[in-house]
Amino acid sequence: MRKQNLYIAVTLGVLFGSSTLRAQKQDENIGTEVVNVVKPYTPTISDAFKVKETPSLEDEETTKRETIQYNIFSFPVASTFTPAKGKAAGVEQEPKAKLYNNYATLAAGNYGNINGELFLTHTLENSDYVGVMLRHLSSQGGIKDVKLDDNFSNTGLDLTYGSKSQKMAWNADLGYQRQVYNWYGLDSNLYSGMTPEAQDAFFNSLETKNAYQTIYACGRLQLSESAFKEASLRFTHFSDSYSSAENRFVAKPSFEFRVMDEKVKLDMVLDYLGGSFDKDYFNTTGIKYGFANFGAQPSFQINRDDFTVNFGAAFFYSSATEGGESKFFVYPKITASYKVVGDIMVAYAGAEGNLKQNSYRDFVQENFFLSPTQMVAPTDQKYDIYFGLKGKLANAIGYNVRASYLTEDNRALFRNNVYDAGVVDPKDYALGNTFGVVYDKLNTLSLFGELKADLSKNVQFGANATINSYKTSAEQEAWNLPSIRVASTLDIAITQKWYTGGSVFFVGDRKEYKFQYNSAVLPIVPYTPEIITLKSYFDLNAHLGYKHNERMTFFLKGNNLANQNYQKWLNYPVQGVQVLLGANIKFDF
Repeated sequence: MRKQNLYIAVTLGVLFGSSTLRAQKQDENIGTEVVNVVKPYTPTISDAFKVKETPSLEDEETTKRETIQYNIFSFPVASTFTPAKGKAAGVEQEPKAKLYNNYATLAAGNYGNINGELFLTHTLENSDYVGVMLRHLSSQGGIKDVKLDDNFSNTGLDLTYGSKSQKMAWNADLGYQRQVYNWYGLDSNLYSGMTPEAQDAFFNSLETKNAYQTIYACGRLQLSESAFKEASLRFTHFSDSYSSAENRFVAKPSFEFRVMDEKVKLDMVLDYLGGSFDKDYFNTTGIKYGFANFGAQPSFQINRDDFTVNFGAAFFYSSATEGGESKFFVYPKITASYKVVGDIMVAYAGAEGNLKQNSYRDFVQENFFLSPTQMVAPTDQKYDIYFGLKGKLANAIGYNVRASYLTEDNRALFRNNVYDAGVVDPKDYALGNTFGVVYDKLNTLSLFGELKADLSKNVQFGANATINSYKTSAEQEAWNLPSIRVASTLDIAITQKWYTGGSVFFVGDRKEYKFQYNSAVLPIVPYTPEIITLKSYFDLNAHLGYKHNERMTFFLKGNNLANQNYQKWLNYPVQGVQVLLGANIKFDF
């Protein structure tokens, strides 16, 4: 095609050239012309157009694409490479402390104080075990300015036998406790006007010691694969040196089952109490009391993401078997919590009530200086409404703040007994040196705050405070209830061998009833009583320990290191600085 075009071009060129030559030869004088230039020539630049890099080709032969097929020819390759096994990096671990089944502790200090404990346990065949616990705490007394004996002792022995398996666990306990205390809190106005000889005769004539004895038997059963989850039984016999006696039996079975895909829990209780006192405070007649309380507490829980609610109620019927009045009670049992910011901030609230069965033994454990002439009755805790926040300020710092409002009917309060010349044949506990129980309706508004921190691996700190405001109905004051309580603890592991720590607690002012005396010669007729304020107090304690080895530890303890001569109860000062030095040994048979 290209050769044909070239041939045509050459032919046209020859013909054109020959005709030009003939024209010039025919008219060689071409003449002249006058040309008038109207406008000078002004050159311009035309728009440029970019040539396409890839021209459009319409040739069919060039637009066809070849189909290319790829094939992989694979064959096995022998390899002798063996990867090395991974090895965990070495981590230094502290050796696990050996756990011993038995221990013994003995310490002694000033005021003739002795503290001892012995715990023995042994595992038998078939996962059965047996244990023994012996405890003793005593003091020879010697409190400053106290005229009567102020020694005390507390000794207890506990025996246990039990068994534990995957489906069932049970244990049975038997125990005995003897507690001896003296009513040494005499008002100095009773003897300040006497001669020394008369004082000695007066003090020697008094027998202020009272020995409390407790005998108990209890058992507990737990099942893992049954609607019947657990049950506990306890029988307690309590008595003193003045022919007072009290029996109490408590049974608490617990069930758990599902109703419409919801887990329902049912706690039941049978609480029987019966007791008597030989005489009342005025030494005229005896006192008997008895109650049988039957209760059922159903509840179920709802979990929705970060929100948890427990709905429940408590139903009680209290039957007065000796004096008193039989009643039926209904209480709310509702609690709720919401994770506002995960575990950093958890809001919680609740409304709960309960029927609290008081007992002579419970009163004594709170105040050892009661007269054996009490009227015992249950407390109707109508409702306790509270809300609060708890969580973490940091990984190692936890907090809890709560506000609550509690309403109680028949709340037991301790109030000072007074000497009265009208008492027939007054006993040694009727000289204003003991306390009695009075009942009243009490409303309590409380604010509580708590902080716990692991400041480091070896330092732990904790502190809490409670502020209370009381409102009574019949009584003038909420006797012996403090308006503020503060407590703090600190534990430090100095080295692997040495450790130390301390605690301090503060108790605010309390109100008490006190009678003034106008004579120093018995019998005394008191005049109008007055309400006094027992001063606030604080108690500083500390300890230091040395771990000689895995088995042996020596320790030094100090109590009331600030030497505060405070009165926990009216006319009952406490011991000053107390120091105990002792040792603890762990062992196996």
